Amino acid sequence: MESEATSVLHLIYEENSFWIFILVTLVLGGGAAWLTGRAVAGTWRPAWQVFVYCLILGGAVRFIHFALFGGTLISGHYYLVDTVVLMAFGFLGFRAARVSQMITHYRWINEADGPLRWRRRGP
Repeated sequence: MESEATSVLHLIYEENSFWIFILVTLVLGGGAAWLTGRAVAGTWRPAWQVFVYCLILGGAVRFIHFALFGGTLISGHYYLVDTVVLMAFGFLGFRAARVSQMITHYRWINEADGPLRWRRRGP
C-alpha cells in the first residue's frame, strides 16, 4: 500500500521521479511562462493574453513529458496541473514587468510598494 504522501504527489506528476516534474514543468515550462508574461506586459497588452499563451505552453510541456520521459500526452488531469503551474509563473512575470513599467515610465506619479505592487506618490 502506498503511503499517503506518495499518493498525493502522484496527483501533480506522473513520472517515476519528482525531479522530472521539477525540471520540465517548473524549470523549463515555468521559465518560458515567466518570459511569456514579461513579453505580454512589455508590449502593454492585457493580462488575459498570458492565460491564452499559457494554455498553449501547457500543451508544449505535456509534449516534452511525453517525448522525453514517456509521460502521457493526452491527459486532462496532468495538462491541467502543468497549465496551472505555468499560469502562476506567467502571471507573476506579467505583474513583475508591469510594476517595473509603471515605476519606470511614470516615476513622477508612482513608486515601488514591493516587488509586485506600486502605489501613487504622496503629495
